[in-house]
Amino acid sequence: MIPRYARPEMVAIWSPETKFRIWYEIEAHACDAQADLGVIPRENAEAVWKAKDVEFDVARIDEIEAVTKHDVIAFLTHLAEHIGAEQARFVHQGMTSSDVLDTTLNVQLVRAADILLADMDKVLAALKKRAYEHKDTVRIGRSHGIHAEPTTMGLTFARFYAEMARGRERLLRAREEVATGAISGAVGTFANIDPAVEEHVCAKMGLSPEPISTQVIPRDRHAMFFATLGVIASSIENIAIEIRHMQRTEVLEAEEYFSPGQKGSSAMPHKRNPVLTENLTGLARLVRMAVVPAMENVALWHERDISHSSVERGIAPDATITLDFALNRLAGVIEKLVVYPENMLKNMNKFKGLVMSQRVLLALTQAGVSREDAYCLVQRNAMKVWEQGADFKTELLGDAEVTAALSPAEIEEKFDLGYHTKHVDTIFARVFGENGAH
Repeated sequence: MIPRYARPEMVAIWSPETKFRIWYEIEAHACDAQADLGVIPRENAEAVWKAKDVEFDVARIDEIEAVTKHDVIAFLTHLAEHIGAEQARFVHQGMTSSDVLDTTLNVQLVRAADILLADMDKVLAALKKRAYEHKDTVRIGRSHGIHAEPTTMGLTFARFYAEMARGRERLLRAREEVATGAISGAVGTFANIDPAVEEHVCAKMGLSPEPISTQVIPRDRHAMFFATLGVIASSIENIAIEIRHMQRTEVLEAEEYFSPGQKGSSAMPHKRNPVLTENLTGLARLVRMAVVPAMENVALWHERDISHSSVERGIAPDATITLDFALNRLAGVIEKLVVYPENMLKNMNKFKGLVMSQRVLLALTQAGVSREDAYCLVQRNAMKVWEQGADFKTELLGDAEVTAALSPAEIEEKFDLGYHTKHVDTIFARVFGENGAH
């Protein structure tokens, strides 16, 4: 991933140095288990740990791989250069390359998931804070981009909070899904290595033994993991698009924080563009780009092939690094989002009471008017608002058929804004589980 959209902690997980360190730990723990079983001499297992403080030379490993054309063999050769050929004689005993590669990948994915979970906590905290801050800030709800009925900005934030909370739960399950390791040897039969070695290594690496592997850990696990990242990315885009809509000049109900000295356009000095949320929309596309290849990695030939390998070398770091950056950017956008309650009220009143049409419709039906007739009565007055800029309440009060069913006081009551926000606390209690209290 390019540095522009990368944060150091997540990048470090995917560095060659980290990868080789994990490879080393797997091999060393496997040697310990083999020694415990009496398969290899204890002194050989102990000798492997002499390299515990070694910083493996990535360039040297690459140099060896240029000859061997095999990355694991290149690493093992380099390890032997540090601990001695005789002492390294039993390293990788009974193992196959995928034991190291797949177990390492899952260690990295688990570590990445832990960072992403912490990122999501930041987003959730920001959404919750803004939800309570604007719990009663009334704004117009829209369907198809058209004014519908009143809602509150707090409910908008709460809706996004609930969506992100579901995403976090999915990520927890996805983390568990990939938190397995396999040290089962060629084609996964344990023919040349005791299952106890796998149990020992997995325990040391924070994983569970894969119940049954072939020569690789089943890739349906990884498909689920990357699909989850894709869903979270889509939720990021969902929030980003709402903010982008609110920042439109014609709407301007909220906007990204515009910092001192910031420039919006090289040509137009007046511009304040939603560049961060537009960026988030693009980053979401990059994360989702990993989903289909991860799905296609599930089907492999027989006990293994390596068609998945090149894919994962790309999508694993790119998807996790991008999502990590996007979540942190989103948290910052929400924390600093500038909200304009006055513009929200101005927008809601743009069509002079039109958004109360459903209340009038229901009142007419309750007064004995058929639904079909009631709809026609309300709609013909509503169209005058759309087409002539009339005042909806005034038109209703001047419509004899409407006033035959509803008194002026009853019509007046249907324009009470508080009617639409009376259950906000109930919804907040459902979302935050705190009886609506902050």
